[in-house]
Amino acid sequence: MRKLNYILFLFSFASFAQHNSKMIVEVDIEKKELTVNQELTFFNQINDTLTNIVLNDWMNGYTSKNTPLAARFSDEFERGFHLAKEKERGRTSNINILNETHDPLTWERDKNHPDVIQIRLKNKLLPNQKATITLSYTVKIPSDKFTKYGYSENGKMYLKNCFLVPARFENNAFTKYDNLNLDDCANALSDYDIDIKVPQNFDLDSDLDEVQKETVNGLNRYHLAGKNRLNFNLFVDEKKDFEIFKNNNIEVVSNLRDNRLNDIQRAIIIDRIVSYVSENLGKYQHSKITVAQADYDRNPFYGLNQLPLFISPFPDEFLYEIKFLKTYLNNYLHNTLQLDPRKDNWIYDGIQVYIMMKYIEEYHPDSKMMGSVAKLKLLKGYNLVSLNFNGQYSYLYMLMARKNLDQALSNSKNQLIKFNEKIASKYRAGLSIKYLDSYIENDVVQNSIKQFIVLNATQQTNRKDFENILTTNSAKKIDWFFDKIIDSRDIIDFKFNKVTKTKDSISFSLKNKTETNVPISVYGIKDKNIVYKKWFDTIASDSIYTIPRNYADKIVINYKNEVPEFNLRNNWRSLHGIRLNNRPIKFNFMKDLEDPYYNQILYVPTLEYNLYDGFLPGFRFHNKTILDKPFIFDVNPTISTKTKSFSGKGFFYVNQFNRDSNLYHIRYMLSGHYLHYAPDAYYKKLAPTVFMNFRPDDFRNNRKQTIVIKEIIVDKQKTAFTLSENSENYQIFNAKYIDTKTEVTNHFSFLGDFQYSKNFGKLATEIQYRKLFDNNRSLNLRLFAGTFLHNKTTSNYFDFGLDRPSDYLFESDYLGRSETTGLFSQQSIIADGFFKSKLETRTANRWMTTINANYTIWSWIEGYSDVGFIKNKESDPKFVYDGGIRLNLVTDYFELFFPVYSNNGWEIGDKNYGEKIRFIITFRPETLINLFTRKWF
Repeated sequence: MRKLNYILFLFSFASFAQHNSKMIVEVDIEKKELTVNQELTFFNQINDTLTNIVLNDWMNGYTSKNTPLAARFSDEFERGFHLAKEKERGRTSNINILNETHDPLTWERDKNHPDVIQIRLKNKLLPNQKATITLSYTVKIPSDKFTKYGYSENGKMYLKNCFLVPARFENNAFTKYDNLNLDDCANALSDYDIDIKVPQNFDLDSDLDEVQKETVNGLNRYHLAGKNRLNFNLFVDEKKDFEIFKNNNIEVVSNLRDNRLNDIQRAIIIDRIVSYVSENLGKYQHSKITVAQADYDRNPFYGLNQLPLFISPFPDEFLYEIKFLKTYLNNYLHNTLQLDPRKDNWIYDGIQVYIMMKYIEEYHPDSKMMGSVAKLKLLKGYNLVSLNFNGQYSYLYMLMARKNLDQALSNSKNQLIKFNEKIASKYRAGLSIKYLDSYIENDVVQNSIKQFIVLNATQQTNRKDFENILTTNSAKKIDWFFDKIIDSRDIIDFKFNKVTKTKDSISFSLKNKTETNVPISVYGIKDKNIVYKKWFDTIASDSIYTIPRNYADKIVINYKNEVPEFNLRNNWRSLHGIRLNNRPIKFNFMKDLEDPYYNQILYVPTLEYNLYDGFLPGFRFHNKTILDKPFIFDVNPTISTKTKSFSGKGFFYVNQFNRDSNLYHIRYMLSGHYLHYAPDAYYKKLAPTVFMNFRPDDFRNNRKQTIVIKEIIVDKQKTAFTLSENSENYQIFNAKYIDTKTEVTNHFSFLGDFQYSKNFGKLATEIQYRKLFDNNRSLNLRLFAGTFLHNKTTSNYFDFGLDRPSDYLFESDYLGRSETTGLFSQQSIIADGFFKSKLETRTANRWMTTINANYTIWSWIEGYSDVGFIKNKESDPKFVYDGGIRLNLVTDYFELFFPVYSNNGWEIGDKNYGEKIRFIITFRPETLINLFTRKWF
């Protein structure tokens, strides 16, 4: 009883000793503005004297194209914010601050953190003392198209983090974070008392308590209050969009709807989820919570959100249930845990995903990743279809681990690659807590989380508090969990080494391939049933373990995938009389997840086209599952419909990933082509290649460096259609260095290219620079300079090309590479001179220097100009130029060029002008996919 009274005393003290904000807010729907008068009572809760206080002002992030938020959007290739109109931006303006005696106080923005303001107090604020200041300011609400917060085109407003509130104080300093669209505003706990006025035809919904509502002078006036709040949400809407669900635990205000469910169905689902979360995490400390569609849209359940409604393989109730569960847990945790939401983000994510996995195990234990598709007998052999619903978490984490792009869970949220922040790290955090739960057993993790949430009701916390609770409650030593799972990106991979068996027992040794010392489980399996399970804490290389056989016919490491292991393909060993060294081969159509029990070969029908082969139908055979592998083969035999002969291409490569090096990825590859380069002649190309990929220590840095070393061996048939040296066979050594850094507003790339063969040697460089200015016009500059080191060739086939290089390395996507007239000859490739006009001299056999420039005229219409010098043997350098209009539809992928003037004179009036128009077009899927993946990786 004494302990309970002490807890109640602490809680009441914490409730009393908070900052307090009293606000009067008027909402102007037309101007999208809030007029705010605020009385802030700041309580000094630390044992030190304060001379200034810090308030979060996240609306400042929307002010211009030069804020940290704008840089974040640019870094992730989100063009919308930079191209937005001024009226769509947000800001806090007209800020006036007075002290208790109505004297103005000086305030300023931190140069390093512009989304906070620092107020200088006239009198020192002693520990446990209060200071009351009065603030007035205007908040311009931004469009919700940037972050889902703000105003929408249909008149709605979702208001969050739009007021000036005290920042979190920790380690003798205020926490200063900028708005990076990460939902991690580090607010201090505060009490709120708000009078807010909206037009009479609008409603207001909130997770604050509604004390009073009245209509005065054509305005709806709401009096809202909330105690011990880290944040709160306000929703303004002309039509009643939110529904209220109540049970014994809480009042849920939600507009997360599925029109295919009725009110009763939604109410049953909400009641089940609220009760489940209350039982597993504890009762929510506030009386109301909001679950908004915008919250789910910001952080959807990836996979489900990609499925069109008409082909959804999941029941309507299940879809709504998962969406609500994910959003409810997110809002519950962020309104309950007093952690640093940026620095300790893994705890929020870990608890959320852990509870979601437990919920699925309890209420939908037989659900599959692909839902009802798993019932189709035609697809029964696909691991993608048969995988349990919770199994997808491991695969989506492993997607980044296999690319060597995973990051430590303890990394701050702002340091994470977007895919890690949204998906992979979030899922790994949940898997890690599930792993710890499986290892410790006896609901220790579950009870520790509940204990931690109780602690958060009484004090500000950090990860050390969470660690201490887990460590204290665990009967087993769990230092490894924090050292190896949370604070490092070490990968886990175990395999069986020596296995012997008798009728009654199994003896084996385990090999820790990565030397990451963490516990691992071993199962005995009989006809897919578990007959034995044991955890092994420390793996010694020379230790032999003996366990009862219990009639097992197979032993499996990590059978339930409790451990986030890097490779599951080496985890099992058959106990039958004959051991097969290789897994059985399984053929799958199109694509599949990696199946650890089979060697998978995937086959896909293909159809390509070039002018000389015509359409190229064929089949592609490969072993590329969704996860990257150390060894990949990809063979694509085709039939040339024009020549009625076989053709094709293929490659083999081996990946080497270095976990702790800037040289993080090396690929050794052998590729080959067998295709036609002219109507009556084919070419064979063989290219052994090494790629060395470098990255900075900061994974979010978009800089990429690559060294490519290859030997190109070309064997060509002679052709009657071209009279040049290009019918010879040749072999060229090629080394390239590529350095790029790209984002929406800036792009820079450097290419150094060295080529050597018995007949010529070349050295060339290419530099590109793009800049998107604040007026939304862009400048694109490209410099090319190349020279021959020696040249014994007798034709122009290996020359630098001014407007259309011959591509003797067969690396460019020419649709008709040998064409000199007609539509296919008008295809342009970004290489060498990259001129668009066909001038009298089109090649250079000594040296070439050119500059290509584009500048925006309007939207995707640009003006272009090319200038340069070319030098051929026994002739003086020649000045060349052209200019015209560029339609930049998709940069580098689909563009049109209309020449206007060049060395040829005025080209636009030529009677054959249609033949002068040039185009860039790319059909290569992996190139187009890069437009999507660059936003995530």
